[in-house]
Amino acid sequence: MNKSLWPTSLILLAVVFTLHLFVISAGAFSIPERLEFEISYLGIPAGHAVQQVTRESGEIRIVSTARSADWLKLFFPVDDRIESVLVQAPSLKIGVPRLYRERIREGWTRFHKDAVFNRQTMEVTTSDHLKKNVTVQKFSPLTYDTLSSFFYFRSVELKVGTSSFIDIFDCKRIWNTEVQILRREELKTSLGSFKTVVVKPILKSAGIFARTGEMHIWLTDDERRIPLMMKSKVKIGSIKATLVGGSYWPKKQ
Repeated sequence: MNKSLWPTSLILLAVVFTLHLFVISAGAFSIPERLEFEISYLGIPAGHAVQQVTRESGEIRIVSTARSADWLKLFFPVDDRIESVLVQAPSLKIGVPRLYRERIREGWTRFHKDAVFNRQTMEVTTSDHLKKNVTVQKFSPLTYDTLSSFFYFRSVELKVGTSSFIDIFDCKRIWNTEVQILRREELKTSLGSFKTVVVKPILKSAGIFARTGEMHIWLTDDERRIPLMMKSKVKIGSIKATLVGGSYWPKKQ
């Protein structure tokens, strides 16, 4: 299996992707939240991914993991873990990143990096533990890492037919990223039939969706904006991630 067939943490990102046809109240998705995805290539199960969101000591912790299917491990093992920790911010309901960690193993590819965001100096310090180097650079007030950017978009007000922009830091540089809100669409999955909004991130950084082409994301057309399906074109065919389980509906009071 050519490594170009597997994007760096496909779900990891689902990075930046949430919008709604009409303006609705922000920050309505529930915490804790757990999303379980099946990843397939050309209709063949290729792996499993999980995103979990918890609240700990006043901080929001997001953890994304992705692993290849047993049959694929012989040719192209994938074992990824991405983590983002957010702290409260006066004007942003989802908060802002304090810490970002990525541990990537995809075939022969390895990454082991930490990024610490200093809100006093507005500098992010990135440690590459494999290359043994440290870099420091400035960031804007609306800068998120590749994982937390997704949850930022789930907490803001957006309209169909428009685009929204955000600065995304991928442990190398900051990319001003556009997300287009395309249309409403009915989607049927193994979990049922849903009204959805389809969005398209315009990706510039290989670190956000490594080695992938055009991507579309289907989100529930309600306050929770749950990602139900993601499709990304690759050199041959496409990769699809479909929500198959988890705990994502808020508990009844």
